[in-house]
Amino acid sequence: MAANTRTRTYAYEAVDTKGNRSKGQVDALSEAAAASILRQRGDMPLVIEATGSGKGMRREIKMPGGGKRVTLKDLSIFSRQFATLVSSGMSLLRALGVLADQTVNPALKQAVTDVRIDVEGGSALSEALGRHRKIFPKLMVSLVTAGEAGGFLDRALADIAANFEKDSELRGKIKAALTYPAIVLAFSFVLIGAVLIFIVPIFEDMFAQLGGELPLITQLIVTASHNMVWAGPLFVTVVVGGTLLFRRRLESSESLRLSFDRFKLKMPVFGRLLQKLAMARFARNLATLLHSGVPVLNALSVVGGTTGNQVITDAMADLQGAIREGRPMSAPMYDHWIFPPMVTQMVEVGEETGEISQMLDKIADFYDREVDSATESLTASIEPIMVLVMGVLVGGMIICLYLPMFTIYQNIQQ
Repeated sequence: MAANTRTRTYAYEAVDTKGNRSKGQVDALSEAAAASILRQRGDMPLVIEATGSGKGMRREIKMPGGGKRVTLKDLSIFSRQFATLVSSGMSLLRALGVLADQTVNPALKQAVTDVRIDVEGGSALSEALGRHRKIFPKLMVSLVTAGEAGGFLDRALADIAANFEKDSELRGKIKAALTYPAIVLAFSFVLIGAVLIFIVPIFEDMFAQLGGELPLITQLIVTASHNMVWAGPLFVTVVVGGTLLFRRRLESSESLRLSFDRFKLKMPVFGRLLQKLAMARFARNLATLLHSGVPVLNALSVVGGTTGNQVITDAMADLQGAIREGRPMSAPMYDHWIFPPMVTQMVEVGEETGEISQMLDKIADFYDREVDSATESLTASIEPIMVLVMGVLVGGMIICLYLPMFTIYQNIQQ
């Protein structure tokens, strides 16, 4: 195959050693060559994309619904294995080959295979990972970039693995706390549906034989039973369709996402838990990036997109603005309610002592314990509540079905 000697124009976004971002265009034979030119200038490439007709030519071909979604647990296992292989002295290409062979998740397996091909073709590991943004998070790419630049790739991969493991553990605890109420609610709906479909018609026939007028609440249940065949599927369709449309709207509207995230953080019971979870992820991600040598402006930009909350993302923009103006990072944190006073004060102390990453680690550890305690308390308190809710729903329907019995009995007595 003939070598590609056609020069293309690549649009790039880069950051210099001082953390200043820049955008522009560069002519090169390939993305790897464009990245090499930027590094020779002293810039760290963040995004490189071909412009014009060449843009979009190199893309993964994916069938709808094909492949399995890559979870945080998959990434934590992959990162831990990658760190172990690299630290043992194995070459990067061989390590990627081993990981591609033993990775079970098909989507991750294909991505690792593509990364190996790109690295073999001369691309840096961070550049190759950055081409698969739906698989490898921005946090991972930034840490690998710092590890490559500082010559401590194995440590950067170990930091990535530890970060993902902690985050996966926290998410698991939240899911465990919400699993019980979800199961109880689902079982309650199934039970109510069974009563409407099988039990209510029996009572209806009995009421028709005995005569008498049904109470309004009982008549409503009978009407619901008659319409269950079409109303049930319609209800499920509306709920599922509405959920999908709402999620799509959230992805496209920043203002709606901000309002929804603010609402979640202010919910009576779950809001405090979600805030603690967001603080744990914010502190840990920022500490990991700073510890690995990522410039603070770039680190804040990455953290803003990894906390999963638009309120913190907007706060990160204010923190970046303060740093560009020469003010400490903690200064604008006092203006954002999302940051508890303890977090702001500890960050301020860390800046004054020059141990900001260590202080952020302590904040993350503190909120890890807070999330543990909150999930245990939530689980303990929510179990009796869900049992009560289930009893009220099902018991209420049974009572409503037996109400006409009293009326019929009174008519018979008269």
